[in-house]
Amino acid sequence: MGTPGDKNFFKPLPTATVRNLPQRVPQGRLPYWKNYRLSDTRGLHQRAHTFRHRVSGVLAHPVNSKLTTMRNVGWLYDPYFLRHETGSSHYEHPERLVAIVEGLTDSGLLGHLEPLTPEPAPVDALGCVHEPAYVELIRMACEEGMSFLGAERTRLCRESFEVARRAAGAVLTACDAVMAGRVERAFCPVRPPGHHAGSDQVMGFCLFNNVAVGAEKLVRRHGLTKVAIVDWDVHHGNGTQAIFEARSDVQFISLHEWPGCSYPGTGDATETGRGHGAGTTLNIPMRPGSGDADYRAAFAAQVLPALEAFQPQFILVSAGFDGAAGERIASILLEPSSFEWMTRALSAAADRFCQGRIVSVLEGGYDLPSLQRCTIAHVQALLADNARPTEKQA
Repeated sequence: MGTPGDKNFFKPLPTATVRNLPQRVPQGRLPYWKNYRLSDTRGLHQRAHTFRHRVSGVLAHPVNSKLTTMRNVGWLYDPYFLRHETGSSHYEHPERLVAIVEGLTDSGLLGHLEPLTPEPAPVDALGCVHEPAYVELIRMACEEGMSFLGAERTRLCRESFEVARRAAGAVLTACDAVMAGRVERAFCPVRPPGHHAGSDQVMGFCLFNNVAVGAEKLVRRHGLTKVAIVDWDVHHGNGTQAIFEARSDVQFISLHEWPGCSYPGTGDATETGRGHGAGTTLNIPMRPGSGDADYRAAFAAQVLPALEAFQPQFILVSAGFDGAAGERIASILLEPSSFEWMTRALSAAADRFCQGRIVSVLEGGYDLPSLQRCTIAHVQALLADNARPTEKQA
């Protein structure tokens, strides 16, 4: 998620940064510094209003009809999320959630999810992660009718503060429901996304760090001492890392496109945490052109061993789908099946280490048909009773 907003971000890549990168960027794709200008609509407005008429083939990745036994998975959706208005030329627009809901409805999966009512996050819960003055700044900016905060990409409207509270609150509700045993897992299709937001800084498309607010509650209220966050959004979750990198009770694992090739330019493999949190941050930069085989190798060699070493009591997923092959904003080439096996692998780890407790939170994903396909695959895997990946998936 997130977009380059300042003018310096669009300068050409330093030669030294990309000299040794494999040139596997698909022909016809733009360099990253040309992909994400807010003024470049490239048919975005039209896509947002006509995708319903172009979804034949969206279910080309078929729903598994053999899911005869399913896990109890919570569904934390609120139509109020659509009221965060960003403008027709902005990538993070309300139709993203419309696409998800329609895709899950048409696939038949939505009826298998347990609807839970999200409650707005209390201001003091937001203040456990963000500086209270920062929370108040966002409230006042929305109240005053500001259209953006910090950089133009971080859009606001008068209702954005309340929408962002409800997005973070959905994650809190999901965590409480899983801890209480009401559901085994949960999916939170929320907006605005959150993983770029720091303790006192808006960034990208993010206002409050939804997954961080959830992790903090698991530690403070539920008394957990080991919470893992796995972030597979194509952009590095720099806000989440900054919030937890000095702590030993929250592990942060991020797979993202190479920092020299993608916003926000952070997440080098040498960033491993600091102080008491040394070793609890794992960054896995993926080279442009990386696909399913590369991610499988990263999971086998790094992600799953790190989770085993940490032994989490709860797993949170920052589920961004902007690494899909249909996206223009990056040069990662994942398929819907990639998100399915990654979900199954993390669900299996949750079964092994933390009584199956896993909550997934939407981050990026902007090409609507691709977003539909990937969330269908993701939710199907969350519902699957046998979460452990097969030999082919591992």
